[in-house]
Amino acid sequence: MKKIVVFASGSGTNAENIIKYFAKSAAETVVAVFTNNPSAMVIERAKNHKIRTEIFSKTELNEGKVLQKIDAIAPDLIVLAGFLLKFPEDIIANYPNKIINIHPALLPNYGGKGMYGMNVHRAIVENKETETGITIHYVNENYDEGGSIFQKKIKLSGNETPEDIAEKIHELEQEFFPQVIAGLLK
Repeated sequence: MKKIVVFASGSGTNAENIIKYFAKSAAETVVAVFTNNPSAMVIERAKNHKIRTEIFSKTELNEGKVLQKIDAIAPDLIVLAGFLLKFPEDIIANYPNKIINIHPALLPNYGGKGMYGMNVHRAIVENKETETGITIHYVNENYDEGGSIFQKKIKLSGNETPEDIAEKIHELEQEFFPQVIAGLLK
């Protein structure tokens, strides 16, 4: 059984979607959800599916305590699903090409520090972009600069609000993120 660890900081809709997708699999499963936010909705979502949760501080993340917990699990893949902290280099070094993230835009556009969620969608509307989409990529030591694994584009009419774009992007994330994870674990 291949093991997936999910990192999330917020509501956890993508994390829960991944948990549900792999609950039906005989070959892969989500074994733990890690979060830096003790009030994140992702904790309840994970508990509802009887998935182990780990709550940690930024200090524990940066001082190797989270790496120790990951090493004890020995996951086949680490998935960032709405995780907002910069991922530490010690974990990246120990899990090369085994850490992936989803970004709500077509990287390299609209990536980097502070470019997440509604910040991205507002920038896309302000710049009158004609398309947007999602990028699933490997995680390296820089925000949103790891190698691209998968992109899916959608056309924009020019009449969308940032909220409209967020809804369209969320649909793409829900459909494609679990499929890409499954493909990587094959």
